[in-house]
Order: sequence, then C-alpha cells, then structure tokens
Amino acid sequence: MNKGFIFDIKRYAVHDGPGIRTTVFLKGCSLRCWWCHNPEGQLFEPELVYNMNRCRECKECIAICKEDALSWRKKLVINKGKCNLCGKCAENCASEALEIIGREMSVKEIIREIEKDRIFYEESNGGVTFSGGEPLSQPDFLKVILRECTKRKIHTVVDTCGYAPQKIIEDIYSFVNLFLYDIKIMNDEKHRKYTGVSNKIILENLKYLVKKGASIEVRLPIIPGINDDTNNINEIADFLSSLGRIKIISILPYHGAGSEKYTRLNRRYRMRNVKNVEKEKIQEIKEILEEYKFKVKIGG
Repeated sequence: MNKGFIFDIKRYAVHDGPGIRTTVFLKGCSLRCWWCHNPEGQLFEPELVYNMNRCRECKECIAICKEDALSWRKKLVINKGKCNLCGKCAENCASEALEIIGREMSVKEIIREIEKDRIFYEESNGGVTFSGGEPLSQPDFLKVILRECTKRKIHTVVDTCGYAPQKIIEDIYSFVNLFLYDIKIMNDEKHRKYTGVSNKIILENLKYLVKKGASIEVRLPIIPGINDDTNNINEIADFLSSLGRIKIISILPYHGAGSEKYTRLNRRYRMRNVKNVEKEKIQEIKEILEEYKFKVKIGG
C-alpha cells in the first residue's frame, strides 16, 4: 500500500514523543469518543468543511459548483450526497471559509516531508510520530512508512487507541520505537457508551505489546464526569501494574479547544457544556497513580 489519506502534518511538535518531532495525522478512526479533539480525523475519506465565521456571504462558491451541492439558507449548506470533492469551491473561496480536509499522499511524499526536519531529530533525539484519527486504521500504509523510517534510522512513535486486530500490531511493532497508548475507561459497558466500541481488544493488544517487550507510554485522557472517578483510576492503575513493564503514565486533561471543529463539520458536540478539568482533580489523580509507583506526567 503506497498511498494513504492524511489530514495534517505538524512540524516541531514537542508533545508527541521525545525531542522535536514531525507528527503525521492519518485519517480514519473506528472510535467516536465524545471528547474527541480531532473529529476531522474520524472519517476515512476527505470531506468539505465550512467555517461560517470566515464567510463573507458572497455566494460565489454556489455559482462555481457544477454539482449543485451548495445552497444558501441563512448560511452555506453542503449537500454531501451531491458533492464530489472536486475542491473548486475551496480553491476559489477568497475568505478561506471552505476547506477540503484530508488528502491522498504517497509513501515517498510523506518520507520527503519527514526528511526535511532530520537535523532537528538528530539534535533533539526526536523523530516522527504517527497519530490520527487512528494510525492503525490504515495498517498497510502505516507499515510501509514505518519500515522506510526504520531504514533511515528515524525514531518512530505510534500514538494509538489500540483498537485494531492483533495481527496489525504483530506486523508493525518491530518498526516502532515507542507506542503512546491510550487507556480511557476500564468498565467495558461504559467504554462502549462513551467511545462506541468495546475495550477488550484494546486491553489485549496492550498485554501483547508488553509481552513482546515494546516500549510503551500510557496516556490517560481525563474527562470530567466520564472517567475521572476514583474507582476508574484505581482500576486502570491495578491493570497497568499487573502488566509489570508500564512505568510512565501521561495525564491528558480534557479541554474544549476542539469544539469549534464540530460546528465546521456540522456535527453534534456532546461535551459543549463540560468545563475543563480542575487542577485539584488532576493532582488527586496524579497522587493515586504515584501510589502505584508510576512516573506521572501532566500533558503529552
């Protein structure tokens, strides 16, 4: 698989693994976490998005669209059933209110982008991080890129929720220097409610990686009213302790910074009335995890 879909490449990233990194965001994810801050990475295909706050209401995009996919009803309305993602409306939008999210890139193109920052990797012990969406959702594409990075001695990180058939993990783990592995909720029923999927595969894949001796840093997003209760934190700590090799946990406090993305994507944001996590709560969780002898970091 020499081509895949990405929705962003972020340079000089310092929260996605060690050193200065280039983060490549692959499109597509099977989870629908209520708090997802990259909703533009959920769908596997490109999509046209509309930023109403930038729109000058000139309506030139409607005249340009030959598919009759755009109309006006107090704001621009996109008929996704008619839109063929030709991109002409976005190309001609003077206010940049329209944008195509997601593009197809080849392995060679991505490697070329990664190589541009090699000097920063070498000076900071950094490298490349593959995130999403969920990078494991494009497994063949990901494997080829990881293999190419390994050939070039570029440090690789995969930032994953771990939801994938174990065969995919088996195929890539030897090309990954570090896994940033999300653990969210231990109760399976609650996990299904708030993410849309069971956590059983996720937990089994983590066990597999530990047995294989992979380098792993667990990431724990803290979402008020969903997974910040003491019972869940203790269950997570008990599980991770039982694995034996997990030493580092990064706490990722919830923030609503991505809420505007849902408006542009014309999707419901379930967390709109949820406030950011209080510092006292984060400190409480940190202390619980430290009692289990984990090294705890706040943030990425």
